[in-house]
Amino acid sequence: MMENYCTLSPLTIQLTPFSPRGIVPGSYLSGAECGYSRGEEGNRADGKVPEEDPGFFISFQATPFQLPLKKCSVVGNGGILKKSVCGRQIDEANFVMRCNLPPLSSEYNKDVGFKTHLVTANPSIIRKRFQNLLWSRKTFVDDMKVYNHSYIYMPAFSMKTGTEPSLRVYYTLADVGANQTVLFANPNFLRSIGKFWKSRGIHAKRLSTGLFLVSAALGLCDKVTIYGFWPFSMDLREHSISHHYYDNELPYSGFHAMPEEFLQLWYLHKIGVLKMQLEPCEDLSFQPTS
Repeated sequence: MMENYCTLSPLTIQLTPFSPRGIVPGSYLSGAECGYSRGEEGNRADGKVPEEDPGFFISFQATPFQLPLKKCSVVGNGGILKKSVCGRQIDEANFVMRCNLPPLSSEYNKDVGFKTHLVTANPSIIRKRFQNLLWSRKTFVDDMKVYNHSYIYMPAFSMKTGTEPSLRVYYTLADVGANQTVLFANPNFLRSIGKFWKSRGIHAKRLSTGLFLVSAALGLCDKVTIYGFWPFSMDLREHSISHHYYDNELPYSGFHAMPEEFLQLWYLHKIGVLKMQLEPCEDLSFQPTS
């Protein structure tokens, strides 16, 4: 008997293995069973996942890895990672989480590492960078290869606008038998985390992906170290830095409350809940770990 996905792990929902025969008939779930959270103006959900394809069924499972994970690196994309030489230290963790499909080409490996076990994919990235996978499927599949056998973590049921891009990612990777596995975030978890941080003084249109990922890591891992979480234009030595380690594209004004998020994460660092790496790491001869 299939369980309602609302009753599963508060962290993740996993699709069946990448095989059309692995998709179990009879387990279709409409959005009305848990409901979407409210999106942008004009995008409030109507209570159902689109049903244009009556043959679409999804099997939901519990968290797909053995818990707790021992030592986790959560890697943000802040410019403070440039020349940090933290790649080896990041890759020494048992589980490495990354945000929003960041570039991991050889020019960055010394600073941000090579390993990835879980990477988030914001639906807006799928729409903008990959044209919603209408014309860029091969480009997308090729870009995903850098993440090896990782989980692609997406908020498919948090907002109505995220459902179609998330399902397109699933089907695109399934069609080519890719090494990656798609995970859909539990919408109840995302709502609960949003309420929790709002009660702690973070008032923004939406929390950043990084804060959601750190919140998930604290429930999954015994030890959490975070890297690249620095929302300021200057580092600790008052040197100018780019917004991201790979570009200087700024976020939309007023969308996230990054300084407030940083202060909350810094507090968790100070009381020992997690470790925030802000200084450069030890400069060792870097070789990507397998």
